[in-house]
Amino acid sequence: MAARWALAAIFLAAGILHVAVPAPFVGIVPGWVPAPRLTVFATGICEIAGAAGLMIPPLRRAAGIGLALYALCVWPANVHHMIRDLSSGTGLPLWYHVPRQFAQPIIMWWALWASGAIDWPWRTRHRNGD
Repeated sequence: MAARWALAAIFLAAGILHVAVPAPFVGIVPGWVPAPRLTVFATGICEIAGAAGLMIPPLRRAAGIGLALYALCVWPANVHHMIRDLSSGTGLPLWYHVPRQFAQPIIMWWALWASGAIDWPWRTRHRNGD
């Protein structure tokens, strides 16, 4: 499925960037998050593992759920990044941040759908009595 491959490629690329070039990501970690460099490294490893899991049928569903939860957990960093940039006037502009905020629930849905954890809104599996 193309959607699964695309999502895996996106998470793999993001994970590699988190591990190989952590500075931009460390810079947007909220102050209340402990050990920002370690946190960014760990999130990169989670993204890489999730991308790999999407490609392994027995792990696919768990990987999708994990990636959706991951996207939910990093959302506060995205909000922090937006507030910091917009209040300082020196970071990325509104046209970047607003779509990024709206994309987060889509990314969560995409991870669940591409992994087969859900089939909404296109029901493809029959459930008991459905």
